[in-house]
Amino acid sequence: MHAIRFAVAGATLVICLPLAHAQDAVPIHPALHDSFYFAAGAFVPKTTTSAQLDSTNLGAGVNVDFERMLGITTQKTVPDAIARWRFADRWRLEVEYFELNRNGDKVLEQNITWNGQTFTAGTEVVSKFDFSDIRTSVGYSFFRTADKDLGVAFGFHMASYDAALSAAGKGTESAKVLAPLPVLSVYGQFALTETWAVGARLDRFVMSYDIYQGNVTSMALDLNYQPFRHVGFGLGYRSLFIGLTATGSNATGKFQQTFQGPLLYMNASF
Repeated sequence: MHAIRFAVAGATLVICLPLAHAQDAVPIHPALHDSFYFAAGAFVPKTTTSAQLDSTNLGAGVNVDFERMLGITTQKTVPDAIARWRFADRWRLEVEYFELNRNGDKVLEQNITWNGQTFTAGTEVVSKFDFSDIRTSVGYSFFRTADKDLGVAFGFHMASYDAALSAAGKGTESAKVLAPLPVLSVYGQFALTETWAVGARLDRFVMSYDIYQGNVTSMALDLNYQPFRHVGFGLGYRSLFIGLTATGSNATGKFQQTFQGPLLYMNASF
């Protein structure tokens, strides 16, 4: 009888000790440890866009709602790509890119003045509004463990605008702006298991320098599933709010934009 009891007790220890160890084990997720991380996917933002182009010589223009007044689509699927390099245990370099190019064609319901040119109600106006954003940042993780990563970063959103209005007999009035918008960021990544991880990032800055005045707020949320050692999949959410005024010698451009929507992606890390 004693032998049976000892055997049962021994078997219980053999079974329970590994389970207890497994429960206490810290999950190691590749996205938190690999030196190189790349992801590409489809971003589906819903947008709002308003812009105003004032002529230095001919006076102020009208604030134009490109979606409502010019018939530009409010939602479109666009590519998004991100790369991250952990060049030291607590340091990382990150780059993300997306672009959204849209066109409209609509008969105006009201007068619009754009860079000194007035497009009257009843005129068919062809418009375009192309935008791209390259986000770069260098980050430092002030709290880092095997399954957690919290840090701060400094970087830029390189916002590129190309907006134009044209009509028969009126010609084309356009404006192009490339603005480096500095941001401060906080970020975090957490391994839930060895295959599941979550991440978040918040960028924010208000600035006034050279010919630019503006503000940037950007947010990213990610849920990553990496069932293979070097390949995974993710579902994310992105939002970007930009207000920008750029003053040139001949014209002043004012832009207000929002982008909000889901992101589906595939990633690789090593």
